[in-house]
Amino acid sequence: MFDDTLLSAIRARFVHVEECPFTGPRIFFENAGGALTLKSVVETSARFAAIPDNQGRDNPASQALVKVIDRSRSDVRRFFNADGGTVVFGESGTELLFRLIKDACLGAPEGVVLGSTVEHPASRSAAARWAAQSGRRHVLVAHDDAKGSVTAEAYAAEVAPDTAVVTILHTSPVTGMSMDLPAIVAAVRAVAPDAYIIADGIQHACHGGIDLTAAGVDGYVISPYKVFSRHGYGVAWLSDRLAALAHDTLIGGPEGNWELGTRDTGAYATFSDVIDYFDWLGAQVSDASDPRARIVAAGEAIHEHETALTQAMVHGTGNLAGLATLPGVQIVGGADNPAREGLVSFWAEGLPSAKIVEQLNAAGVRTHLRKADHYSGNILAPLGQDACVRVSLAHYNSMGEVRRFLTAMQEMLP
Repeated sequence: MFDDTLLSAIRARFVHVEECPFTGPRIFFENAGGALTLKSVVETSARFAAIPDNQGRDNPASQALVKVIDRSRSDVRRFFNADGGTVVFGESGTELLFRLIKDACLGAPEGVVLGSTVEHPASRSAAARWAAQSGRRHVLVAHDDAKGSVTAEAYAAEVAPDTAVVTILHTSPVTGMSMDLPAIVAAVRAVAPDAYIIADGIQHACHGGIDLTAAGVDGYVISPYKVFSRHGYGVAWLSDRLAALAHDTLIGGPEGNWELGTRDTGAYATFSDVIDYFDWLGAQVSDASDPRARIVAAGEAIHEHETALTQAMVHGTGNLAGLATLPGVQIVGGADNPAREGLVSFWAEGLPSAKIVEQLNAAGVRTHLRKADHYSGNILAPLGQDACVRVSLAHYNSMGEVRRFLTAMQEMLP
């Protein structure tokens, strides 16, 4: 875990770490709904919001904006460890998933669209719609209800030579489990080497550990507001062959352009702030001199810290019992699951999840109620639950905050 000095330095770089601007002091365990924002992102957003010039003009201000955009695209490639390809900034992660999946379905040779039941509706809905629109079968690989994830072996059992488009969820925002993305891709490529493979990395990104060179996907999408930036834009990387497919663009516009309209330059600039932060953190936890190596080191340290917090949350710390031993508590994905990334979802027999979230709020601990609706029903309905409590951590959270959460839970479930 991070020592107290480094954790204090980390927390000092974010806004509203300990206080909600509307309700006052609170612990923030709702990071899967949107992570805390870097102070640098807030400052950069304000600075660029005041600039009247647009990119693409023949003046010094416009040329400076273009440099900011070019730098951001380079930063995205380094964060993703992706050589070549196309970096696209769009309206949101969901919008970009819909666009990539649509164009893959419309442009790929005849064949099946393959996804899984663990997926967030952002990719699953897009695949269902555009499979139907392009006259394709949409096949869903069943996830393991008990583990909250889907395996490469499960994909291998369903992939066929005519599989044309594949969607994969990197990490579930409901179960908290990370999928073995390279293994799933390898299982698909072994049977359908030319399939277009698009991954939803929205929940995974804030935990670090993105390596698209190792993964071998054709598209990868994230939502920056879930990785310490702000709302209002999404980021995607496309392989050269995916980017070459027909897509929405202006007649006579620049060849290969995927971005529609003039995006706020502040969106590009604030994502560079995120990468700068990962670089800074990597320098605190390693002696790496290479920028990509520092990003890797930051991701590894984030994973280690968050794992310690979730282990304490599940199994207890000091004289505080963990969720796994509290009466009636059931943990989504099981108590001991090595795929867990900074998130624990649970329910308690005899006490509605909505009531638990309400009482935690009253105790100053912000969590979230996940209902068996279009967002989470694919996970909760097979478990026979209409709702669960989602407690989602980030690396700026502390063991002291976990202890306060467990104390509140023990008072509810003595």
